[in-house]
Amino acid sequence: MRPRVSVYLGVSLDLRIARDDGRLDWLERYSDPSVGDYGYAAFMATVDTLVMGRSTFDTVLGFGAWPFAAKRVVVFTNRPLDTNPGVETVSGSLVSALESLHSRGARHVYLDGGRLVQQGLTEGVVDALTLSIVPHLLGSGRPLFTNGLPELALQLVGSQAFPTGLVQLRYQRAEAAPGTTGVER
Repeated sequence: MRPRVSVYLGVSLDLRIARDDGRLDWLERYSDPSVGDYGYAAFMATVDTLVMGRSTFDTVLGFGAWPFAAKRVVVFTNRPLDTNPGVETVSGSLVSALESLHSRGARHVYLDGGRLVQQGLTEGVVDALTLSIVPHLLGSGRPLFTNGLPELALQLVGSQAFPTGLVQLRYQRAEAAPGTTGVER
């Protein structure tokens, strides 16, 4: 068994998750206190474990105070961490890591980081996908989807447009994924 796995990402209109150098500065102009957090806090309230890639971990460290102190955090990396704010590290198969997390109580995992999300799609473990599409064309940058990903049928379970022009699309796997716990978002 493995936990339910959800992805929650902001992407440019041309489906880029970051600039070529990893910067996310283009997202700042769409932060609007009158809109709130686009449902991020409500999503995080459903998650018990965050699994992120090393580049994402390094980026989050640059934001200042560690925002995930109340969650179990697992970082996929092959290198030692320079700073470790109470996180676990793992490498290898995402399926194996998820099975291990499930055996230790994880029921809903937030999968974060471009390459790790692509690995999750390749290994067939992504159960839900929330994309916040920002009305901004980057022209180049790190793509969310790359050639070679397996086909995956998704069902739209919700959408919302915001005054900032951001449109959020929420999808789930069209069929229940084998081996999941059935934890719902």
